[in-house]
Amino acid sequence: MRVLAAFVFNVLCNFAIGLLVAKFLGPAEYGRFALAFAVAVAVQTGFFDCLRLGATRFYSERVRKEDPTLRATLDVTFIVIALSMSVAASLLFLSGAHFTLSNSLIALALICAVSNGVFDYNTALVRARFHDRLYTRLILVKNALALVLTGGGAFLFGSAKMALIGTIISMSGAVITARAALRDHDAKRAHASRAIAKSILAYSMPIVLANVLYLAIPLANRSIIATLYGFSETGQFSLAYDLGSKAIQAIGSALDVVLFQIAVALHDEHGPSPAKDQVARNMAIVIAIVLPACTGIWLTLPSIQHVIVPLAYRGPFAKLLTLMMAGLFSSALILFAISPIFQIAKRTAPLIAAAVIACIVDALLILVLPRNPDASSFAIAQTGAYMSALVALIVMAKFTKPQWPRLRDLALAVLGTAAMAAALLPLREHNPGFLTLAVQVLAGTLIYTLFICYFDIAGLREIIIARLRPILARLQASS
Repeated sequence: MRVLAAFVFNVLCNFAIGLLVAKFLGPAEYGRFALAFAVAVAVQTGFFDCLRLGATRFYSERVRKEDPTLRATLDVTFIVIALSMSVAASLLFLSGAHFTLSNSLIALALICAVSNGVFDYNTALVRARFHDRLYTRLILVKNALALVLTGGGAFLFGSAKMALIGTIISMSGAVITARAALRDHDAKRAHASRAIAKSILAYSMPIVLANVLYLAIPLANRSIIATLYGFSETGQFSLAYDLGSKAIQAIGSALDVVLFQIAVALHDEHGPSPAKDQVARNMAIVIAIVLPACTGIWLTLPSIQHVIVPLAYRGPFAKLLTLMMAGLFSSALILFAISPIFQIAKRTAPLIAAAVIACIVDALLILVLPRNPDASSFAIAQTGAYMSALVALIVMAKFTKPQWPRLRDLALAVLGTAAMAAALLPLREHNPGFLTLAVQVLAGTLIYTLFICYFDIAGLREIIIARLRPILARLQASS
């Protein structure tokens, strides 16, 4: 429960910081910041995500005590990758190549990739040990520093560079403050094993390559938009995509961080059959939560735009996010519902094929769709790309003979979402503002929760009751 609370806090802080940076920088400078940060995320994923995935899949408190070789291998591999990336970056700058962004922004993006990689790697180790208190501490420190340094840098200097520097310091600073608790004294560098490193890379590289290809789609789209329309339109496109994807990915990640670890533990202790059953249940839970969340965002979009979106972005924000929403939903299902089928089976190569299909579809749609005065055609192309990848991945998953979620759960999730939408749709354009947003959120949550509890969609009724029971007991005791 503490992990989920930390995730919620992290999401809220990311939203607040992202909106502050967008407000203080303005569309054009925010476009530069967003493009540089997208480069950082893509580089981080390509170079360092294999270690995060390896830690999530193979590391645990038991492994930490019984086999320090794994942690030593992960640590040494991180250092080797970071040094190799530094050499490659130096050669890139010496080559005299020119990019959409300035060399200074690209350099900061690469440093940001390393700092983000350090933070994500260490939080993955902590989560794998179910060390909730330390994980919460890392999240709190990181967001406190980011609020002051990233938001403050944007406010005081109005500079994408200073905002990136604040991001770098906040990520690195959080890890430094907890370095004693994060250190594993038994994991000596001399214990590192090349064979273990190869096995981790063999497992994780298909996932990493697929994720890099998925990230390349919005990154390439933003770069093309910057060339065709300028950084101001890139900023408009980026804010819609960043806030929408952060919301949906955060919900999926909050579920995945708990659900996938349960499936991994079952696989290790009881074999593949119980793990497949858990993955099927996980899929049902992810769909039952992400579907109404995406629908709810669209239903409340006018009020969200009115309440939290800076004035300079209003209008394009709602239009672009509406066009992106089906793609964001598809992306969440790819990452948190379908991909675990291949991860548990350790057959991750099909993930690459689906990502390649997405890239091809995105490029084709950009060429085929008529060019608009804004970036809306790119939003449509991006959505088509993610939807095609989802369909392809489901087809390929059938060949692994997985356990699928019950059709009853999926149908009830759709019906519950439809009931929620029918109730909230009349409020969508009714005096957008904080009061309308609060009414929509409360009413939508109540309607869908009642639907879940009555029909017990994906076994969520038991989970909800288990969470409410201690609260009710405390209330009765206090009265």
